[in-house]
Amino acid sequence: MPPQVKYIIKRLLAGVAMLLGLSVLVFLLLRAAPGDPVDAYINPSAAMSPQDLAALRTRFGLDQPLPVQYLAWLRAAITGDLGYSLQGTGDAVLPLVLSHIGPTMLLMGAGITLAVVFGIAGGVLGAVRRNGAVDLLLSVLAFLGISSPAFLTALVGLYLFAVRLRLVPSGAMLTPGAPFALGDLLAHLVLPAVLLSIGHTALIMRYTRASMLEVLNADYVRTARAKGVREFSVVARHALRNALLPVVTLIGSTIGLAIGGAVFIESVFNWPGMGLLMVTAVRARDYPVIMGAALVIGAFVLLLNLLTDLAYAAVDPRIKVG
Repeated sequence: MPPQVKYIIKRLLAGVAMLLGLSVLVFLLLRAAPGDPVDAYINPSAAMSPQDLAALRTRFGLDQPLPVQYLAWLRAAITGDLGYSLQGTGDAVLPLVLSHIGPTMLLMGAGITLAVVFGIAGGVLGAVRRNGAVDLLLSVLAFLGISSPAFLTALVGLYLFAVRLRLVPSGAMLTPGAPFALGDLLAHLVLPAVLLSIGHTALIMRYTRASMLEVLNADYVRTARAKGVREFSVVARHALRNALLPVVTLIGSTIGLAIGGAVFIESVFNWPGMGLLMVTAVRARDYPVIMGAALVIGAFVLLLNLLTDLAYAAVDPRIKVG
């Protein structure tokens, strides 16, 4: 069996163990939260006697010890049955969660793409023009981006560009009642994606600058310049490729962190993704949806980390996985 396949199998097995640990942690945290889980199943307008509450507990297995409750949920989850939402029409959790992945992936994909493109470009420009006016300006912008909380950035951006200047729509993914149009989707996407990318752009920019400065002082770069190689080729072909490895590591971590930022962005802009679904479920104490969404998000993050590790070899052929 090739070393790469063995490595992938090991990582997948480790990912399964991590998902089990995550599910146990989320399950215990939900049970430790203030209030009674059975309250989520009660109609506030209906009177419930103690006998009715006891019957409800028995029906949903809430009268069993916690390990028994968790194992019952786990057995059902392995078969793809994550239960049913306690809100609205009581939709099945798995299709409900999967229906929200697309909008989140679109938002995160656009935000991370912007962060990678502008972060690497800004980092390279800052390293090439180090200690100059451009480098100083980029450093100030990077520190502002790093120090700005996601929720504050989202609220300020919404107020300035959607409410005051009216340059973009103030929320949702599409205009309600209007037929689908790519331009309409992009108009709703641009501001949330830019705001999501700000902090990650700043981090990638700083890492790229530091890595580029180290590589630009390497012997082989000085040799290339001494041979008369054009400066653009020195930067693009010799320095940048070797400086990208730590940046790729950061990008992999950034993708996981972007999920946390997406929760704020989706909540502020009413973007119909996983973040908004999680916030709505927490407010409604919708335990099945919280458990299902946490499991799917965890699997998504683990898969992205695996892909990031595999990308190391593509960036630097000297690195082998196995």
